[in-house]
Amino acid sequence: MTIPEVSAEAQNFNWLVNRFALHTAGAIAALAVSSDGLLIAMSQELERANADRLAAISSAMLGLAQGVADSHPLGSPDKVIVELERGYLLVCTISVGCSLGVLANKQASLGTIAYEMAMFANRATEVLTPGLIEELKQAVGS
Repeated sequence: MTIPEVSAEAQNFNWLVNRFALHTAGAIAALAVSSDGLLIAMSQELERANADRLAAISSAMLGLAQGVADSHPLGSPDKVIVELERGYLLVCTISVGCSLGVLANKQASLGTIAYEMAMFANRATEVLTPGLIEELKQAVGS
């Protein structure tokens, strides 16, 4: 099996996701997901099988939140937060075809995590094109 060459843009996006997890206070791991629920980038703390599962869960959560928005005139979902016994899963849309999922510990400031996710989304929106998303899906799928 040959590993495909990835563009500088794809490498940079992977670096951004990993950097988010490493430098955001309270974050345990981060991943980026395409609109069809496929993993496109993940931080180094995640094992691949867990990242794939978390990608599908993150996509489904945003889909459920959109269902609420479709049936009640409250606007589109911004972030979805699941509180767990020892932490959180936060998911937000970062571009038309992509979302960001973040695992955070219980001591994390949700306001800080949400702010950093918004900042990440602003940076990522500038570089995430449909072509780059497809390239990332192919690279991760290899």
